[in-house]
Amino acid sequence: MLTSIKLPIVIRAEINLVLVVVTALGLLSRLYGINFPKAVVFDEVYYGQFVSLYTKQVFFIDESGPPLGHMILAFGAYLGGFDGNFIWNRIGAEYSSNVPVWSLRLIPALAGSLCVPLCYLLVVELGYSHLTALGAALLFLMENSLIVQSRFMLLESVLIFFLLLAVVSYLRFHNAQSGSPLRLAWLVLTGVTCACAVGVKYMGLFTYFLLLGLAAVHTWQLIGDRALSNVSSLGLFFVCLVVLMQVVARFLALVVLPLLLYLGFFYVHLNLLYRSGPHDQMMSSAFQASLEGGLARITQGQPLEVAYGSQVTLRSVSSKPIPCWLHSHKANYPIRYENGRGSSHQQQVTCYPFKDVNNWWIIKDPGRFVQDLVVSSPPRPVRHGDVVQLLHGMTSRLLNTHDVAAPMSPHAQEVSGYIDFNVSMPAQNLWKVDIANREAEQDVWKTILSEVRLIHINTSAVLKLSGSSLPEWGYRQLEVVGDKIYKGYQPSGVWNVEEHRYGTSLEQRERELELHSPTHIDINRNLTFIAKFLELQWKMLTVKHEDSEHKYSSSPLEWITMNTNIAYWLHPASNAQIHLIGNFVTWTLANLALAVYVLLFLSYLFRRRRKIEDIPEATWCQLLQAGVVCAGGWAVNYLPFFMMEKTLFLYHYLPALTFQILLIPVVLEHVHTHVCASLRRALHGVVLAGLSSVYLSFRTFSPLTYGQPELSAEQLASLRWRDSWDILFRRR
Repeated sequence: MLTSIKLPIVIRAEINLVLVVVTALGLLSRLYGINFPKAVVFDEVYYGQFVSLYTKQVFFIDESGPPLGHMILAFGAYLGGFDGNFIWNRIGAEYSSNVPVWSLRLIPALAGSLCVPLCYLLVVELGYSHLTALGAALLFLMENSLIVQSRFMLLESVLIFFLLLAVVSYLRFHNAQSGSPLRLAWLVLTGVTCACAVGVKYMGLFTYFLLLGLAAVHTWQLIGDRALSNVSSLGLFFVCLVVLMQVVARFLALVVLPLLLYLGFFYVHLNLLYRSGPHDQMMSSAFQASLEGGLARITQGQPLEVAYGSQVTLRSVSSKPIPCWLHSHKANYPIRYENGRGSSHQQQVTCYPFKDVNNWWIIKDPGRFVQDLVVSSPPRPVRHGDVVQLLHGMTSRLLNTHDVAAPMSPHAQEVSGYIDFNVSMPAQNLWKVDIANREAEQDVWKTILSEVRLIHINTSAVLKLSGSSLPEWGYRQLEVVGDKIYKGYQPSGVWNVEEHRYGTSLEQRERELELHSPTHIDINRNLTFIAKFLELQWKMLTVKHEDSEHKYSSSPLEWITMNTNIAYWLHPASNAQIHLIGNFVTWTLANLALAVYVLLFLSYLFRRRRKIEDIPEATWCQLLQAGVVCAGGWAVNYLPFFMMEKTLFLYHYLPALTFQILLIPVVLEHVHTHVCASLRRALHGVVLAGLSSVYLSFRTFSPLTYGQPELSAEQLASLRWRDSWDILFRRR
């Protein structure tokens, strides 16, 4: 009988106590008193609206960024059981009892907390000592602006978390031995976190491109590695195969995977938000019809093919200045305008931004009588190239244009509902149907799907929305013109049928009643995900709301020296307040470190050009890589803002500041080891004094970081270190 031998199971684990401590301090600094204040803080009024819409699964579009960040915030609200019922109408509004404040702010706070250990790990992966890494973590820990930004329902801390994790993951991959089983996992994690960073805010693209450039350089070095070439001819084949696999793996993980994930974010976003909402009108009719409720209730199951006798509403494909429908009403153009120019005095044709019975038009066959305005059996579909007339449903005027200057755009032709005044002005009401997207939708004019240009037969002018508003006599509606110099594809000259029914009434009175009734047939028609994604992405990139000046907007030049601040919250009755103000000492040291690094880099570069090598090759490569990550991370996240025409705020600088802070301990260690080796003791004192100053600055401004304790008017006045800072207080 054999006796079983029980082997002892031994588990060995290495715990970095320093890493544990800085993580705990990060959690404490960001999570402490997270429920305070129980009121809307700055941009929570903006993100809260989207969280409520997610909770109710109502479609919206945010032109400022992709949907992942909003979904993360909405997930936090879901964890707390938020029902979405809160009116986000002003900063400072008190949260009602149904709003789980801790839950809304939890994920940004956790992300901000985990950035502290990530700073530690990043510096270690750059090849610097654990003591230097600890210094980086402490500087990040005591940065007031980063604490403020991570304690509320805002996205910058989430963005910075993904950026740091992406850099750490890539450096782990690059530094790992080629046979390490986790090496590929780090590469995949790099791609995932890069996609998440871009999915939170488009600013994530800056660091993503920086990492792609770094990966391209490393890949090029791998291809040219001579150590791999010193093999036999048979071995050379396998080496080439290994190199090719490495290149393909990098491409799949850093390019293909992020693209697929980015699409995935939108797929989840569009599947979650399937109900009609307040932003529908920015989208095409086809997109609106794919949503539950709203336009879908009106257009669901409409006849697909437009036929002679069809009753239609024509929506401008352009959303500028606002979405609108081809419209006419019982009012004529004035005989003369204020500038003395004359008009045809015929019936006004405009573009109206609201649903209205006067938006209905009837597609008429020019060869038939005016009374013959019903769809035949079987219907005769209108095709690309057909010539039609458009008769206004409520007034029976035919859509007309002629060689009369438009009221607000004298270079273009007036568009009117033709009236025979018997003044030698003949009707010119024939229009050719030009389907712009007929390659996709074939030659038949289709409801919602077809994008149509209406080209005037007599003058070759295109029916177009000019974008100008008419004066009071035109009820401030939008001007429609005939444009004879129309070239290429312009959304303002393209229309699509949004609402559609087959006309059945012969008499005008019966037809008016028919036009007032809703369209209804129970057939469903949806867009594909790719079509919806492309349209939504295009709208996000091109349709911008007009940016207005904000009290706390600022320029990039003001950020680097912290000449500006933002008041996030003010107590309605006391001096308690929260401001986005950075640690003044840290910002100063970061600027100094950047200047010292540039001087060191240029000095070494010129001397190496002269064949003078002051430092070992490995140290030079280490300094170079740290510069690419830290100084490069600062540059790519800061300099692009000089080219942006949008309202900017101090918080836009925080990703750049994060990388700049990491440069402080990197430069200090290099100077300590290779530049001022003989003055190490003095340098130790300088470092200790610097950290003490950082801590004192952090403690000094912490009442403005956490909003408590409340300070007196005199204490608040003493914190105004710069005249440009806007710190408000009440004297008692």
